[in-house]
Amino acid sequence: MLFMADTQQADEQADGQAATAVEGKAGKRAARLAKQIRAFAAAHGGSAEGQLAHIGRGRTRIALVGADGAWGNLVADTFDTAKAAAERSGLALQDDFDGELAAKVRTGRYEWSRMAGIQLGGPANV
Repeated sequence: MLFMADTQQADEQADGQAATAVEGKAGKRAARLAKQIRAFAAAHGGSAEGQLAHIGRGRTRIALVGADGAWGNLVADTFDTAKAAAERSGLALQDDFDGELAAKVRTGRYEWSRMAGIQLGGPANV
């Protein structure tokens, strides 16, 4: 015969296991993103800066700018995962992607032709 206390304890244990499983998945995602951030930094001058921005449906963009001016983006499922990845990788986070951070970005001929594409006769978006 189960008593109310036994049922409550079993429910709490199940809730704790479910929370640990979710935290485990988020932790693995953050670790994978941190590895990608470190690889980006190593390939682009040894360090990188970044900025986190909500992009909709709960997702967060991690904008990266390498020491050499190269840039890239990663996407995390949640803001907390993105923040954890940035912390694990040692990414220097900026509040905004403007001013000093934006001035560090170096774009090449390809980016300029893609941005102006249709208006200036750049390559088709295929």
